[in-house]
Amino acid sequence: MKNTLSQGLPQLGLALTQEAQDTLSKFGEAVIEQNKVMNLTAITEPAQVAKLHLLDSLTLLALEDLQGKKMIDVGCGAGFPGVPVKIACPGVSLTLLDSLGKRMTWLESILPALGVEAKCVTARAEEFVESCRESYDIATSRAVARLNILLELTAPYVKVGGKVLAMKGMAAEEELLEAKNAIAKLGLKVERVETFPIDGTAHTVIALKKVAPTPKQYPRRFSKIKQSPF
Repeated sequence: MKNTLSQGLPQLGLALTQEAQDTLSKFGEAVIEQNKVMNLTAITEPAQVAKLHLLDSLTLLALEDLQGKKMIDVGCGAGFPGVPVKIACPGVSLTLLDSLGKRMTWLESILPALGVEAKCVTARAEEFVESCRESYDIATSRAVARLNILLELTAPYVKVGGKVLAMKGMAAEEELLEAKNAIAKLGLKVERVETFPIDGTAHTVIALKKVAPTPKQYPRRFSKIKQSPF
């Protein structure tokens, strides 16, 4: 895992301390170990975890300077991309949000052991936002939903001038076209789309800037979002 990381980081234009690389590897190993008793990932081979979870998460840092930023990872699952970003960039203030309590309980126990500080919240995205609307510089998410649905769940967290960083795969351009209406309604504007080739597949980060407040009626209940997405 460490060898794969050290080889992959220069391809992203990133240079991390040996300590950060060690911590990233320990987190990847902890995910593999916990996956034996909890469904965290379908990827369990160490080199693949390094490529498709750790390096994939770090594409955010190749795109955006997150130092000193307040970031929320919506639907964080096993902690991707938020935890690797925090390890590589300790200056980011991180909130991890997921609706599955078992995952969050595990993260709350493993992160202090690795020396990683993060606020872990068990809640639905459309509900937690009521307590912290438009208070984050960055909202990010990976493998949660199609972009038109995802943006309704993430944009309300971001202050005007902040950004949504959506992590997508091969269908990024298609989803971007599909989300045109959502982008306009939610106060967003596409700033940049960057694709990173990792392990022979396209890993794309779509950066959308918050240019106007998100109307107060959004997000709707998730059942409504799914039933009639923008």
